[in-house]
Amino acid sequence: MKFSRKFIANFSYIFFTILVLFFLVCMIANPAIFITQSLNGISAWAFNVLPSVLPFMFFTRVLSALDIIPKLVHPLSPVSQKLFKTPPISLYAFVLAILSGYPVGSKMVADLFLQGKITKQDAFKMSAFCSTSGPMFIVGAVGIGMFKSAQIGYILFLSHVIGAILNGVVFRNLKTGQEQKNLSPASVNLDKPSFNLSDIVLGSTLSILSVGTIIVIFFIVIECFSPILSLLPQNVSFFFEGVIEITKGCLDISAISNKILAVCLCSFVIGFGGISTILQSLTMLAQVKMPVKLFVLQKIFHALLSTCVTILLLFIFPL
Repeated sequence: MKFSRKFIANFSYIFFTILVLFFLVCMIANPAIFITQSLNGISAWAFNVLPSVLPFMFFTRVLSALDIIPKLVHPLSPVSQKLFKTPPISLYAFVLAILSGYPVGSKMVADLFLQGKITKQDAFKMSAFCSTSGPMFIVGAVGIGMFKSAQIGYILFLSHVIGAILNGVVFRNLKTGQEQKNLSPASVNLDKPSFNLSDIVLGSTLSILSVGTIIVIFFIVIECFSPILSLLPQNVSFFFEGVIEITKGCLDISAISNKILAVCLCSFVIGFGGISTILQSLTMLAQVKMPVKLFVLQKIFHALLSTCVTILLLFIFPL
């Protein structure tokens, strides 16, 4: 049975309205609990994310403003065409995504599309390998901050990067029905950005505050669903928390006594990104008209591929 777009739009509107009202009722009914969860979210952000991510975010913005990355990736331009079937500039987006983390890669893909440097088909392909977490969250916040182990952090980060590359290969033949433009080499050079220290500081601050806001909101969302999650085994409950919000999920998963299982679950959660991160990325990709189902499918594949690589690396580098 086929439903009209109007019916689907109306259903989505009603569903999300009810969902928001449900969250508000839960908060009003148990204000003390939700204030505590808000403080827990702020604590998780302040002690696990802020110290490691903010300085790195600042310096990667400086690096981008100095226009060094395009020069560094230029010799590798044939790689993107052969490996991903995307223009050379896609490596620029990939490197920025890997350095900066969610949702910088998605924003970069959208910017390149709006600048006419890639087609919609390129954008859909690039979203498979340019939506990634960064080293300071994976190594700093998760590895060192949560697991108290740099080795685990590096295993998770390497798995995540390899998973993203493999994901790009999986979706390299994606067809969207969009006509492919012939992009000349001259058309794939980004305009050199201007170096403005105050803008870099402001941009970094606003970005990390936005991350903190999302973390707090989804701590509350998880608490609203806690009666349902409490019915599940603890490990499964922690996993679903990660599917909803990446930071809280990884924080709780890291407490699992079986470290191999904990690392594998964290690898999946980081690759998937959590619903909160997916919503951020889809907001960035809205102007590309990125299909939600396709993007979620890409994130699921990335999560599965990263987890498989993690299992392999754990055999090579046992904990």
